[in-house]
Amino acid sequence: MIYAANVADGDLAEGNEMVERLKETADKEGAAVVLVSAQVEAELVELEADDRNDFLESLGVTLEGCGLRKLVSEAYDILNLQTYFTSGPTETRAWTIGTGWKAPQAAGVIHTDFEKGFIRAETMSYQDLVDCGDEQTAKSKGLLRSEGKDYVVQEGDVILFRFNV
Repeated sequence: MIYAANVADGDLAEGNEMVERLKETADKEGAAVVLVSAQVEAELVELEADDRNDFLESLGVTLEGCGLRKLVSEAYDILNLQTYFTSGPTETRAWTIGTGWKAPQAAGVIHTDFEKGFIRAETMSYQDLVDCGDEQTAKSKGLLRSEGKDYVVQEGDVILFRFNV
């Protein structure tokens, strides 16, 4: 279970007395507590990317460590879910799968034919792709791997599925 506590922006970093009581209850239940400020979330939408980080820093928090992103992250953890990506010339997409899924199962989320005719998964990490700037550079650096049917998909993998039906 996850408790989402809507707090004032000044309480986002440290919480308050009510949050402390909620954390005590959550600890007894083995639940998580995530602090969210609806006001801060509304303001973040209006800001440019660079300004978002500065704004959150002024509140003593990070984008990943609070609010809706943290809530989604906690939910994924509790539900044993993870994300992998596919990318082509016109679209990049995130896919949600169970933790521990093998490549053919992950391919089946896109289309059952991908799973049935699975040959291999050409895989690299999201961070490697970002660091390299493009797939070709990642490939030239040896960061693109060819994985078989037993490959367990990792959080943030970028995958091109090879299949034949």
